[in-house]
Parts: sequence; structure tokens; C-alpha cells
Amino acid sequence: MHTHLKIVSVEEAVAQVKSGDRVFFQGAAMTPNLLIDHLCERYQELEDVEIVQIHTDGEAKYIQEPYNKAFKLYSFFVGSNVRKGVNSDQGDYIPIFLSEIHWLFRRDILPLDMAFIQVSPPDRHGYCSLGVSVDITLPAIQKAKKVIALVNPRVPRTHGDGIIHASQIDCAVSYEGSIHETESTQPSEIEHQIGKHVAGLIEDGATLQMGIGNIPNAVLHNLGNHKRLGIHTEMFSDGLLPLIEKGIVTGEEKEIKTGKIVTTFAVGSRKLYDFIDDNPLVHFKEAGYTNDTSIIKLNPKVTAINSAIEIDFTGQVCADTIGDYQYSGVGGQMDFIRGASLSEGGKPIIAMPSTTKKGLSKIVPHLKFGAGVTTTRAHVHYVATEYGVVNLFGKSLKQRAKELISIAHPDHREHLEKALWERFYKS
Repeated sequence: MHTHLKIVSVEEAVAQVKSGDRVFFQGAAMTPNLLIDHLCERYQELEDVEIVQIHTDGEAKYIQEPYNKAFKLYSFFVGSNVRKGVNSDQGDYIPIFLSEIHWLFRRDILPLDMAFIQVSPPDRHGYCSLGVSVDITLPAIQKAKKVIALVNPRVPRTHGDGIIHASQIDCAVSYEGSIHETESTQPSEIEHQIGKHVAGLIEDGATLQMGIGNIPNAVLHNLGNHKRLGIHTEMFSDGLLPLIEKGIVTGEEKEIKTGKIVTTFAVGSRKLYDFIDDNPLVHFKEAGYTNDTSIIKLNPKVTAINSAIEIDFTGQVCADTIGDYQYSGVGGQMDFIRGASLSEGGKPIIAMPSTTKKGLSKIVPHLKFGAGVTTTRAHVHYVATEYGVVNLFGKSLKQRAKELISIAHPDHREHLEKALWERFYKS
């Protein structure tokens, strides 16, 4: 088995893509932008090239004029760089749980002609690392007819399953540059309040799942007195580092990969990537594993913290659309809400500010027309805002509405009470 890479120019690498091909792009911090941008330059000679991805960082030229003449995007998640395009005739969104995307590749529902990835240089055994984005990249490279890699010495080498042997890479382009970094911002007063409420629900020895953003960071910020926490998550960022340094995260009570931090991708600062680099404590698995409900539920006290765009009186959670505008994606929310519900002592939590940036209530009598239900009312347990926490599990429709109104913004409660009466009591 040869351990060296076939190094070519970037032009030669992207010349492999033909009209009508379906091409996978690795995403998040690992987005191979050099390959993507050079492929976009070929827009005049290509047509009907289909792109599949979760979410990428950097400029997504393939969904912008004039490049989009040659490309059509089918995205499993919608990031800010493709949002406008996905909501136009240039792109589209595929609603799917993150835990099930791998079946689209493995079962040849979406056969892949090419996969564009970014990797570390090969080690002495010829293995390259997929860095901090293993997610659906692992099944994509296993199934793609051709794999084209950007080889970058600044890619962190991660432990776990995110490896590819040099012999599986059809051609490689040498490159040195930073992978995408995201600096965390300071949580607001409201976010701190929510963080406190949620931290109050987390027990010692719990296994945590949390996303990126100010609310998860505010929660982590409030866990300084906790003990023996474990991490089995879809992704993590810088907020975890202080808890690992202080010995609060030990993973000693987890059933699955005891002592290890299990994740499928990571996004954050260079400090985070340096911590992850060659660190056996952090175990990267594909999303089909990290997000598998039957695996998640085996850990004790799984506490899953997710967010919402709006929640209606009955507990239906919309987390990925604004009306019929596709804002993000289904992602892994349901995978973890369900996994937490089924875990011994588990707690699924939806945490959000009570109002939008424009001051509108996020607790509403009905979801907006066209809104997608990300998490059904039968799946929802805890809901937290800056005004407190309620548990809807086992509550009736009318009880749920009253509970939710109690944590709505005071400015909106009267209007919500009236809507409650109209809906449930007016004969």
C-alpha cells in the first residue's frame, strides 16, 4: 500500500469534475475553500454539477452569480453563506436528521462522484487526518468515486475514526493556511440568566450535549461547581476548555467511551484546535455514531441543550425555519432530545430567550404559517427562558400553554393569556 500522495496543481485537481457530477464538500472549519473556489472558476465550461454538503465556511461562490449557472446546491443544513441561495431557485434544502445523512451515501440514494476534503499531511504509516470535521465526511470519502484533498500541515490531527489513508486519495493539492476560526462572543445579561437556569438542571455525573453559541457558553460558564461531567456531543467549542482544565469534565460516569470527550466536529479558536491536536482525550466519530439515539441513551443523565426559533402553546418547537424561509436545518436536535429522553435520569432541554431581537415573543399561540416542526410536542420536556424553566412532560395542552406563558416575556403575557382563552375556553 503506497503511503505517498499524488500531488498536483489545484487546476489539475478540480479539472477532474465533469458536467453532471455530484460533488461532496467537507464543511465547517475544514471547508477546502481553495478547491471550491477554483472549481467555481470553471463555471463557463461546466453544467448541472450538483453539490451536497452540511454547512461550509467562507464564501460559497457556487450559489452566487455568475457561478451558479453551473452548480446546484442541495444542502443538509443551511449556514449564513448559502441561506439566500437555498431560499431561491439556485439551491434547495434536504430535511434530514444528522444521524441519518450517512445512509444517503452508504445506500447509494445520493451516489457521490467526488469528495473535496482538507486533511493533515500523512503520518509515517500513510494516514491523513480529517481534522475537526468528521461528521458526514467519513461516509462520503468511503463512497465517493474520487477523493480530492487539500493537504494542510495546519490541520489538527484528531484521534478517533477521522482518518483516510493516502492510497484512498486520488489527488492532492499542497496548501498551508489557517482552518476557519470562530471567536466566541460574550453572552448578554439575558443569556447569562438562561445559562443559570439551565445549569441548575444539570446534575453531577451528567453527560452533556450542547451546540455552539452564547447560550451553551453561558451554561458552561455556570458549571464551575459541578463534578464528574461527561461529554458526548455533536460538536463543541471553546466554552468547554475551562471545565476540562479545572477537572470538572472527567467523563468517568459515562458508559460509552468512558473518560473520553466524544464529538463529530469542533468549531472555535486556534487555542481549541491546538488542544484537540493529537489529544487522545478527544474522540472524533462520524455523525451516524455520535447522533445515534440508541448509543446516546446508554450514557447516564444525558442532558441535551438545544435552541429554538419559536415554540407554540402545545410545545411544538420550530428551530430551523422562519415561517417558510429555511433558516438553518433539522441537524441533530431530535437525535439528542430523543437520546436524552431515553437515558436514565436524562433531561432534554430547549433553551432560548423569551423574545426575538425585534422584541417579538418566541412563545406563540401558533407557529408561523409554513414553519417546520423540528421537535414535536410529544418529544419536548424542559423549556428554559431568562424567566425560568418549565417541564412539559406529561402535561396536557392547556397546562402546557399556562406553563409556557409563565416563562414568556412579561410584556407579552397578557396577549398570550387572551390567545389561550380564545383557543381553549371559548365555546
